[in-house]
Amino acid sequence: MSFQQGLSGLNATSKNLEVIGNNVANANTFGFKAARAEFADMYATSMNGSGTSNIGIGVNLSAVSQQFTQGNIVTTENPMDLSLNGAGFFQVTDGRSPVTYTRNGQFKVDRDGYVVNNSGGQLMGYPADGTGTIQPGNASALRMPTAGINPAATSTITMEMNLDSRAATTVPAAGPQIILTDPSTYNNATSVTVYDDKGQDVALTYFFQKSATDTWNVYATANGTPISTTGAGVPAPSTTINFPANGGTPTAPVGTVTLNIPASTNANGAQTLAISGVQLDLSGATQYGSNFAVTDLSQNGYAPGQLVGIQFEANGIITARYSNGQSKPAGQVEIATFRNPQGLQPLGSNAWSRSFTSGDPVLGVPGDGNLGTIQSGSLEESNTDLTGELVNMITAQRVYQANAQTIKTQDQVLQTLVNLR
Repeated sequence: MSFQQGLSGLNATSKNLEVIGNNVANANTFGFKAARAEFADMYATSMNGSGTSNIGIGVNLSAVSQQFTQGNIVTTENPMDLSLNGAGFFQVTDGRSPVTYTRNGQFKVDRDGYVVNNSGGQLMGYPADGTGTIQPGNASALRMPTAGINPAATSTITMEMNLDSRAATTVPAAGPQIILTDPSTYNNATSVTVYDDKGQDVALTYFFQKSATDTWNVYATANGTPISTTGAGVPAPSTTINFPANGGTPTAPVGTVTLNIPASTNANGAQTLAISGVQLDLSGATQYGSNFAVTDLSQNGYAPGQLVGIQFEANGIITARYSNGQSKPAGQVEIATFRNPQGLQPLGSNAWSRSFTSGDPVLGVPGDGNLGTIQSGSLEESNTDLTGELVNMITAQRVYQANAQTIKTQDQVLQTLVNLR
């Protein structure tokens, strides 16, 4: 026995306790990955070759290996908190140094609109163009939009409804075919708001008048102004719906009806713009023996809106939400995985850098292949098993004491030799 074995054991166990202590210290660190001390025995080489009776000269610390197992995911109140459920790392950059990788998803939006972590690293991904189309390619720092969304004029209107086949005809016997202020001259009415090129709302009202069996006239007004008129300015039908005998899908009109909505004055006294070429789809209309009911009345225009928030989807797409109810993609997060994540070089601040051992990153979007998905409003906890670490600490303490005992025993043996007469 020599002091070498005991001394190496003390050094190795001391390193083990440091690793355990670091794991325990980071038990509450989001995105932290616990490490494990790995040891190897040591043998002295001989000029005459090694025999079968060689005695080892101790132990050394072979590696400190981080364990990239999934940590528990906890929900938070912050939609900017992100967790990865599965394989992968967020990529962050400071614009100068090489890209770093992290599992800590505590992100914020800085004064310039970039999504950053607590170290100032900018989250990387694909930008979106003005129409919300993701532009895949080389990832760059994601920057959130600050401008609002421009208005869009209405170009299509879809109407799904039932007209009561039991209703009586309401065409007046003489005079104008309809009097919009007299409900006795039509059977039913409904309204929808459409938008001009400025995003100004226009109240579009439809009046349904049963003119004969299975035949209905459809009149329309924009802010009270008839869309179609006779030469004398009298309201004229914008279209006529003809139903088959069974009251199913209309036989006319075939296809969509083109509406040219005139300029008008809204309820506030402002002048609205004309909206030309609006396509009205009435193919969803029916005429059955039940009350009048509109089950769908939609249009594709909208007013301008301001940004009110962003939301991260499971596939990494960042959706910008606007005050007018519209939303569109503002970018998409790109994540990376490695063939050998244990080869990553830890940098501190919950970040790693690639190394020769880890290999090059395999890039993709969340949910592709074996890549994990993103959960917004949640964070990944440290994967430290606190109970296990405390047990390991007790074991390491005993091992340290045992190695110290071997040194003490060797000292007593030497003392015995010195005292020989």
